[in-house]
Amino acid sequence: MANTSGKPYKTFQSSPKSFLALRHPGFRAYFIGAALAMMADFIEHVISYWVIFEKFQSPALAGFAVIAHWLPFLLFSIHAGALADKYDPRRIIQLGMILFIFVSLGWGYFFISDTLEMWHAVILLIIHGFAGVLWGPASLLFVHDIVGDKQLESGVRLTATSRTLGILLGPAVGGALLLMAGPAWGIFINALIYLPLLIWLWKAPYGHKYEQNKLGIESPKYSPSKKIIRGFSDIIKTFHDISGHRIIVTMILLAGVVSFLVGNAYQAQMPEFARALGANQASVLYSALLTASAAGALIAGILLEIRPILPLKARVAFSLAILWCGLMAGFALSTNFYFSLLLLFFAGFLDLSFNSMAQTLVQLNTPTDLRGRTIGLFSSSSLGLKTFSGISIGFGGSYFGVQASLFYSTIILVIIIFCLLIYSEIKKHTNIQ
Repeated sequence: MANTSGKPYKTFQSSPKSFLALRHPGFRAYFIGAALAMMADFIEHVISYWVIFEKFQSPALAGFAVIAHWLPFLLFSIHAGALADKYDPRRIIQLGMILFIFVSLGWGYFFISDTLEMWHAVILLIIHGFAGVLWGPASLLFVHDIVGDKQLESGVRLTATSRTLGILLGPAVGGALLLMAGPAWGIFINALIYLPLLIWLWKAPYGHKYEQNKLGIESPKYSPSKKIIRGFSDIIKTFHDISGHRIIVTMILLAGVVSFLVGNAYQAQMPEFARALGANQASVLYSALLTASAAGALIAGILLEIRPILPLKARVAFSLAILWCGLMAGFALSTNFYFSLLLLFFAGFLDLSFNSMAQTLVQLNTPTDLRGRTIGLFSSSSLGLKTFSGISIGFGGSYFGVQASLFYSTIILVIIIFCLLIYSEIKKHTNIQ
């Protein structure tokens, strides 16, 4: 849908006020609950990925685990966004939390009975992926419902920060549970950490469906057959409707290519990186490497809230992504543990910066009637395409080594991002004319 209004696309400057969204009591509660849920999510990754690696000793299988986990994001994110638009996003998020708990209990059962097979792991990872799909687009809509347009930039960045806080704490807590309680009881305990968000959402007075219920407005009814047909047509229509929006298209493409070629597949291979950097202390180095990236992202979220020095522009997002690629290429080549920690720290800083910027630009530039489906499309691109990073880093690692596969993936990614930047600038000048 081309911009025919004669008005320029929206541009937004960072708010001079620090931690603006946290001043909202509803967002504070969600911030804490989301941080705990993400911590539980990452604890599960730490424990399950370690057990999978120890049991099967295969980068290819670890890559397949990444594919199994992220494939639902690729296939169903747009549908999940549409569901969050049609129904109560609180209930969609709660369903996601219930599935997370089920998966943790499933891991615990297989660990304690010592009956884990690869196909068990694949099924649990797929269910875990479905839980994430339900949580992702619904949470973005829910945050928007809580804080509104004016506080959305802060809300998006702080939501990313809350998740980063969970990711930062996840390796430490997961490592402690792994050592003190063992993988089985550690992951059983982990299931309890999802409960605060699940319980708070039950009566949380936010969201468009809550407002409708309070005013006595009935939601439209949808027949089961129409839901399926509407879902497939939504995908095609979403692509068509956003095709003329330069910022939306380029930010979705940026998030997509980063996820496709690198994503977080290197995290699933982190035990291998840890062994290469110090075979005698691999388990300790593993947690430290994961923590370094999360620490950088957390610092980015805090500093950018205190002093928002980065203008909210597509060009800035592209530049930050290119710098991130350079750091990841350096990490792939590094043979020094402390230098690797430093590189991952700054990579985490840049990762949160350009991803939250891309997400905010998409949300703020999307018309209200397209928001749910467009957010779903962004989630499909930024999260779902991580499916293929399991091939580039995982299966590639089995042939060339994980270090080489990560290095070459980042080099290809830099070339593609430069092409997207050139396309964005050409499209910008075309729209102006």
